[in-house]
Amino acid sequence: MDAQDEVMERVGTAMALFHAGDRAGARRGFALIWDEVGADGDPFHRCVLAHYLADVQDDLRDELAWDLRALEAAASLTDDRVQEHHASLRIRGFYPSLHLNLAEDYRRLGEPDKARHHLAEAETRADALADDDYGNGIRAALTRLADRLSDPETTIP
Repeated sequence: MDAQDEVMERVGTAMALFHAGDRAGARRGFALIWDEVGADGDPFHRCVLAHYLADVQDDLRDELAWDLRALEAAASLTDDRVQEHHASLRIRGFYPSLHLNLAEDYRRLGEPDKARHHLAEAETRADALADDDYGNGIRAALTRLADRLSDPETTIP
């Protein structure tokens, strides 16, 4: 197994902890991998790790910081690199989810203008999503977030 596959296998192990309800264990697992990959490491690994690290944060500002790192890493990615992981992937397909997460972070932080900006970015890129469970789930989440942002009572949690 090459080093890239090993990193993603370890990411999968940490994700399993998260799905089993062990946020702290998942956070530790992801953080260990992040420390090895490094802030200047492979952009695919940085994007995936930051995306998942955001989901296991207890502090909303930390979640935002990790979501911003994921978006930054995505800007360095190419289709060739993401297809090394799976032939069906295209970098364009990452952006709706990355911007959705940032929009939700900003909404929860009480920054609706920034939330609307990232929601618009996500919606603009939603055509890159496949007509499958993942794509449909992201589109549904975009609709729910748009509804929350249009209702002054739910703009801020």
